[in-house]
Amino acid sequence: MTDPARRRFGQTLGGLVALAAAGAPAEGAQTTADAASGPPGAPAKTLRIAFPVAETGFDPARIVDLYSRTVTANIFEALYTYDYLARPVRHRPLIADGWPQVEDDYRRWTVTLQRGIFFADDAAFGGRRREVVAQDFVYAIARAVDPANKSPVVGGVLDIGFVGLAERREQALKQRKPFDYDTPIEGLRALDRHRIQFTLRKPRPGLLDFLAASDLFGAVAREVVEKYGDAIPGHPVGSGPFRLAEWRRSSRIVLERNPDYREVRYDAEVGADDAEGQALLQRFKGRRLPMIDRVEVSIIEESQPRWLSFLNGQLDLINVPAEFVNLAMPGGKVAPNLARLGLRGLRTLNPDVAFTYFNMVDPLVGGMTAEKVALRRAIGLAIDVDRLIRILYRDQAIPAQSVIVPYTSGYDPKFKSENGDYDPARAMALLDLYGYVDRNGDGWREQPDGRPLLLDVATQPDQLSRQRDELFQKDMQRVGLRVRFFPGKWPEQLKAARAGKLMIWALGSSAASPDGADSLAKLYGPQAGSQNLARFESRPFDAIYDRLTVLPDGPERDALFLQAKKISIAYMPYKAMVHRFSNDLVQPALLGFRRPLFWQDWWQFVDIDPNLRREDR
Repeated sequence: MTDPARRRFGQTLGGLVALAAAGAPAEGAQTTADAASGPPGAPAKTLRIAFPVAETGFDPARIVDLYSRTVTANIFEALYTYDYLARPVRHRPLIADGWPQVEDDYRRWTVTLQRGIFFADDAAFGGRRREVVAQDFVYAIARAVDPANKSPVVGGVLDIGFVGLAERREQALKQRKPFDYDTPIEGLRALDRHRIQFTLRKPRPGLLDFLAASDLFGAVAREVVEKYGDAIPGHPVGSGPFRLAEWRRSSRIVLERNPDYREVRYDAEVGADDAEGQALLQRFKGRRLPMIDRVEVSIIEESQPRWLSFLNGQLDLINVPAEFVNLAMPGGKVAPNLARLGLRGLRTLNPDVAFTYFNMVDPLVGGMTAEKVALRRAIGLAIDVDRLIRILYRDQAIPAQSVIVPYTSGYDPKFKSENGDYDPARAMALLDLYGYVDRNGDGWREQPDGRPLLLDVATQPDQLSRQRDELFQKDMQRVGLRVRFFPGKWPEQLKAARAGKLMIWALGSSAASPDGADSLAKLYGPQAGSQNLARFESRPFDAIYDRLTVLPDGPERDALFLQAKKISIAYMPYKAMVHRFSNDLVQPALLGFRRPLFWQDWWQFVDIDPNLRREDR
């Protein structure tokens, strides 16, 4: 096989993840009082950041939200990873000892593990050092399809096509017995302690992206899961650079340096034309990782207190909330008063999309008949995206023409579609044509059969959501559609969305790999209730998606992407609205930060200089 680090790979797990979710109070959360040790007498190097939405837990088999995955990505380790500095992205071996042996037209992959890599110390190991072995990866992947775990990524894992894995899940469901982890699975086999083989039903050129997902499919020790049982979300034990030290659900998360972490040195492959990457490599090359001792995460949901915490020097990094961008970084440059404090600014177009989805099984907005399609398209045309960008995002976004996100295969910045149009006149014409008219003269349209037409829109009780709701309501009023909002916390709304109980909801997602097919998992029928929150089902689309997963990047794949985008736009299960910019402000004490594109395990690659803390001066 040619050097996989220099290729783009095809579809893996449906990698677009909800940007945030939260959970109920935890029990049995881990607590460790001592910070990781540094040189005697030296202050601990502590990275302080904030999440704008709460985590859900730290069991990789039971999470899908970005913020929980950000934590698990720094605790667990997959077979491969991404180069921190490389642009465009490159894969690197992590626990794997070199590149996989690939055979049978991408249907069989054999990976050898490095020897002498150990999990962090935990009571589950009975005082002995526990080496990471091939079976730990078999177990981690199998846990995602175990019905008992109700994994939100089960559809993506099954879609990979490991021979025998879906049958093992069906066996547990039909027999109503615990999942059988002991009988070997043909497509997911530990050949010995340090070799694992993946056998797939169909070619999968993009499997390396799946094997690089430390946040979801890093090595998991079975004895840890069995020891902690239902409390496992509060007891993540991996082989990565950090371990969980403290967790107060929806409030505070603390990680400390893993004292058992092996010797790993800072290194990267950086293009000659990448001045920023070259400077970082020159500065940090050869440093032992992680360079910091501790990470403290605060959950600060409202924008203003999060912004004030950063200005007061209590956070080392902030993605500037949209309402403060023009004050903090006018024209994309750090404001003079902040520059005098030594703050650095970084502006990046994200590989993400903010969208509104329609529940395709809802009796009002769902369905594939002409009048239902017309209603969804009319709603999409009535949304004033330019105003949304101007008011809600403070000009820190660009219109989205499809659900495929920047930096991924299938994304074409020149592609233009109806999805990007704001045309209330055409929206009203569509509604009139298909019988959504005001029959009783009250100013609101009714359904074609005369019944009331009321759009039930899920939302959250925060300021940004309230602003978005107000804009959406005005857009719908303009075309005669009545709207009712019902707010709820993220975890409840996400749970209801996955169960198919919401009519309409606006949210966002971010790419987990450079493969644009991950974005299209939103429309893939077998992933209904998982990545496919809209529960869209189309045989032509599914056939295109299936073909995309077996092809390497090239003209044939590009043509399929175009067909898939056209189907998505024609039926409008999702109204893709914007791709957003991140405007990061960095305190002087934080060194080496570069915003990742598709992964979240960046904490080990940054350093903290305690002497540059602004509040300590």
